[in-house]
Amino acid sequence: MVSASKNSIFTNCALTEDNDVWWEGIGYDAPSKLVDWHGNDWVQDKSNKTQKPAAHPNARFTAPASQCPSIASEWEDPKGVPISAILFGGRRPKTIPLVHQSRDWNHGVFLGSIVGSEITAAALDLKVGTIRRDPFAMIPFCGYHMGEYFQHWINVGKAAPDADKLPKIFYVNWFRKTDDGKWLWPGFGENSRVLKWVFEACEGTAKTMETPIGVMPTPDAIDRPEGVTEEDMKELLAVDIDGWLNEVADVRANHYPKFGDKLPKELASFLDQLEGNLKAAK
Repeated sequence: MVSASKNSIFTNCALTEDNDVWWEGIGYDAPSKLVDWHGNDWVQDKSNKTQKPAAHPNARFTAPASQCPSIASEWEDPKGVPISAILFGGRRPKTIPLVHQSRDWNHGVFLGSIVGSEITAAALDLKVGTIRRDPFAMIPFCGYHMGEYFQHWINVGKAAPDADKLPKIFYVNWFRKTDDGKWLWPGFGENSRVLKWVFEACEGTAKTMETPIGVMPTPDAIDRPEGVTEEDMKELLAVDIDGWLNEVADVRANHYPKFGDKLPKELASFLDQLEGNLKAAK
């Protein structure tokens, strides 16, 4: 919130009587009468379970990066900075664990190539709740063939003078839910507990275990936040064999064929390896 405290642009939020912004989930009740994102007067009624939200589900803000209090002082250094880790993430209520690490650079490229997210209100033309694959979260931004984009990442690894200095690659999922739709992980600032494990993994001191999908934290490796039980952590870090086999089948049938002969052979090979690992673990 400090980052957006000034010089910021808000869209599709509700407007307060003193020209401030408000949205559901901001952390406090709506102050008196608002103008909702449709431009209509709106007064919060907690007893009305069917009341439409004042802010659009995909309300956004844009703020200068320089206003983020935790940004590194070197963020604009033209010489760049060393990168220790790269995190890919998808919005998935099931199957994908809280965090896992690739075994090496190319395996990390494979993980990035199969990232998928649950559809949210941002995609107005698609059904909310379905899964759409968006490798590297780059489909809307890549100006050339994604197969060539995958190959570029593989070439970066091949060109590295010292493979040990390549960034470690992780796949995170802050959005796991229980069967009744409740969040398993609180997210927000509590994600720093996962980042602590990531830092430890980069330093070689993390508690890890090998699994069919990659390297994962042991059940006691991540400090549990308040409200997250040992059973919750086991669920967050479980490898859903059947769920992952469904992932493999979907990638093989509906995702990788999109890239034709430009799909790097290394990625097809990793998909075969993943399927073999999963079947061996059943």
